[in-house]
Amino acid sequence: MHRSRTTMVAMSGALASVVALSGCGSEEAEPAHDHAPGAAPIALTYDGGIYVLDGATLEQRGEVQLDGFNRINPAGDDEHLMVSTKDGFRVFDTHKAEFTGTEYPAAKPGHVVPHAGKTVLFADGTGEISIVDTDKIDSGEPGEVYQAPAHHGVAVQLSNGNLLVTLGTEDARVGLAALDTDRKEITRNEDCPGVHGEATAQDETVVVGCQTGAVIYRDGKITKVTSPTPYGRIGNMAGSEVSPIVLGDYKQDKEAELERPTQISLVNTADGTLRLVDIGTSYTFRSLGRGPAGEALVLGTDGKLHIIDPVAGKVTRSIPVTGTWQEPLEWQDARPALFVRDGIAYVTDPATAQVHRVDLNEGKVTNSATLASAPNEITGVTAH
Repeated sequence: MHRSRTTMVAMSGALASVVALSGCGSEEAEPAHDHAPGAAPIALTYDGGIYVLDGATLEQRGEVQLDGFNRINPAGDDEHLMVSTKDGFRVFDTHKAEFTGTEYPAAKPGHVVPHAGKTVLFADGTGEISIVDTDKIDSGEPGEVYQAPAHHGVAVQLSNGNLLVTLGTEDARVGLAALDTDRKEITRNEDCPGVHGEATAQDETVVVGCQTGAVIYRDGKITKVTSPTPYGRIGNMAGSEVSPIVLGDYKQDKEAELERPTQISLVNTADGTLRLVDIGTSYTFRSLGRGPAGEALVLGTDGKLHIIDPVAGKVTRSIPVTGTWQEPLEWQDARPALFVRDGIAYVTDPATAQVHRVDLNEGKVTNSATLASAPNEITGVTAH
């Protein structure tokens, strides 16, 4: 079922006042879009708010106060982020370092997926999927809503208007379905227990992870790639438009309180194969990224950024960035995180309250900054 949203982003005066009080930008924030090349803003959450930094100098350009555990996601343009709060998705202007006042109410706001000019929001509490034109993300114009069963899910709208959506309920997640522009089902695959996460590869091929491997959507068909171990969970992935291979994590101990894997997965969407590569260090779900040539990037607990040739399945270079660290038991707790844009990798270090800028071409840290509070999540605007 799908319907048009008529009041999705309308905010009452009272809510607008709350936004003004709790999310006001710093007086030091710069509203102009005149940053030097490579200086597009990056944003980092901390316990109590969000920092906005210049992407080149790492100079702080603004800060907002925001209580609670909040997540940040690219909106898909060169200006905005989506901030997942307890009540919904709030639009954040990175150049002004402030909330815009536009909000998409959602019960348990989850994944945000910008692709092909659309930004898709998934409300885990209700299964409500909001599809908004990326260039109108802050216009207040209504978007399409598709209603799926409530579950922790994700959806992607393709360039032809078809919609990919994970299948599941509050009790179990089972697979992936493809819907046409009228939201009628084209195909589905329910051989994907514990479906989680997504990534888009070359030729608009989409991969979602399972507890037994992954499923691939390619050319109108969904195929299963089975893991080489009975339990082989892929839950977090990073794709590249210039590579048919998707980088993923890989866990194989179902009973572990917290598994600290040293193997990563490489799912080849062209031939439907899955390869495991041991990188010699553990990593976390915030450790994965892709470089401009499609190279796979993994931030290890050894403090190094490992560059992997996805075709050869080999680590080609390792760049020292932070000291050694260990993943905390609680997933919400801060740990070093990676954000990659073009040829620059940004790495946080909560232990020292720092963020580092790594030039992948030069193979070294080119700038670092120390923040007032330990950073947690990091992201930035993604379009140019």
